[in-house]
Amino acid sequence: MSLRRQNGFTLIELMVTLTVFVILASIAYPSFRSMIRSNRLATANNEVIALTNLARSEAIRNNRGGGLCGSTDGQACDGEWSKGLLAWSDLDADGVLGSNDSVLRFSLGNPQLSVVGPPGATIAFDGRGRRKAADDQTVVLSPASCKAGEQRSTLTINKSGQVRVTKGTCS
Repeated sequence: MSLRRQNGFTLIELMVTLTVFVILASIAYPSFRSMIRSNRLATANNEVIALTNLARSEAIRNNRGGGLCGSTDGQACDGEWSKGLLAWSDLDADGVLGSNDSVLRFSLGNPQLSVVGPPGATIAFDGRGRRKAADDQTVVLSPASCKAGEQRSTLTINKSGQVRVTKGTCS
């Protein structure tokens, strides 16, 4: 008879290890989901700021204007901010995306986020980089099913074209 020791785990050791793993996973999962939602919101927040700054800098560069609007297809402004965002160069200086204007960048929306843009459907800049609208314009980013206590962001674009971010929670 051989006195060789067998390598491996017993069934008891394997069950204890699996139980500890399941307990740790059940504790970590809600925190991980919250982190993913927070990162998704931060990414969308940064994308809106980048597109706004792109439209504004293009408005200054071409000395005619530029803008940002909600768009479903990346070709026209339709006010569907949750479907996508479109930055454009306003070559005819009318404050509206037309056939003579050029699309700078289109960012497809995330179905898990809700984006509510200004009522006028566009954020337009003049040749000096100042907004054409008289009042501050806001873009609100939140989870698509915003439950009480979840994080949301409000981006306010002032008359001079600067973006201010205010973080809050859903009510």
